[in-house]
Amino acid sequence: MAWERIRGHDAARDQLHTAYTRGRLAHAYLFVGPSGVGKRLFATEFAKALLCDRPPATLAACDACPSCAQVAAETHPDFFTVRTPEDKHELPVGEVREFCGKLGLKPARGPRKVGVVIDADEFNEESANCFLKTLEEPPPGSVLILLATSAERQLPTILSRSQVVRFRPLSDEELRTVLADHGVTDPTCAGRLVRLSGGSPGQALALNDDALWAFRETLVNGVTAAKPDPVGFAAAWMKFVEEAGKESAAQRERASLVIRLLMDVLRSALRLAVGVGNGAEPGEAAKLRLLAERSGPDHLAELLEACAEADYQIDRKVQLVLVIESLVDKLCRTPSRPTE
Repeated sequence: MAWERIRGHDAARDQLHTAYTRGRLAHAYLFVGPSGVGKRLFATEFAKALLCDRPPATLAACDACPSCAQVAAETHPDFFTVRTPEDKHELPVGEVREFCGKLGLKPARGPRKVGVVIDADEFNEESANCFLKTLEEPPPGSVLILLATSAERQLPTILSRSQVVRFRPLSDEELRTVLADHGVTDPTCAGRLVRLSGGSPGQALALNDDALWAFRETLVNGVTAAKPDPVGFAAAWMKFVEEAGKESAAQRERASLVIRLLMDVLRSALRLAVGVGNGAEPGEAAKLRLLAERSGPDHLAELLEACAEADYQIDRKVQLVLVIESLVDKLCRTPSRPTE
């Protein structure tokens, strides 16, 4: 992966390139930006550039030497990552202690070691304090990279000892280019993915799933039914989530993507409710118009808030069946009418 193939983050690259050429490379960087926007891909390219055996230019990787291949495969002896285990809600201190211990060893193949904390948002107090010791006295030649969605979620002591590099959502044009790079060239499909992804290539590519869009009909029928069936609706949703595979990460991702589609449905109904146009998918307008009339803008706004809360709970690894059943119950509840 060459720098030129990383879309939309030229400012971040220029920031690091300038620091490197001036001999002011920091020992710790905090990459901040929305989920799926490309921070981890960028961190890997940065590590390859720092560890490359035959760099073709300043802070660039050849993408062909054994070192580049090993970084890409996460098998390089001087490149380490740490992330929250699947069965945990926070980054455990034991994982962080092992990670810091590896960084403290002498580099095996060159003058540098690079460590990436993939889930910096998920430090707990104990693991953050453990990491802080390494951050305060970094091993010689080490570069630490923390990936986070928000600087505000980091401890002030970590934030003050890291250089912040901000990653913005991609523009529609940049996102269409990424999609084209991955074979998504149909204008209608690309436009739909751009609309829903919030500038995140990771989200856009994850949403490019025929099964997901086929399930959208179940969502529309579930929220627009004259006689809601919360039990059947929740069961169908849970079955679809479980079809993503046995791994809980895959199931959580699918559940979150379903919520993104659901929020798009509810926003279309909300636009109809307030009379600002029809952004519904083909074949959905009539049903969503009835939902808009029955629910009204206030109730639709409440449902959107409930979806956002459910997505947060999924991110925090709350049991999926509980999240889905609770959200479906709210979706199927009759909206209260204002008193006269």
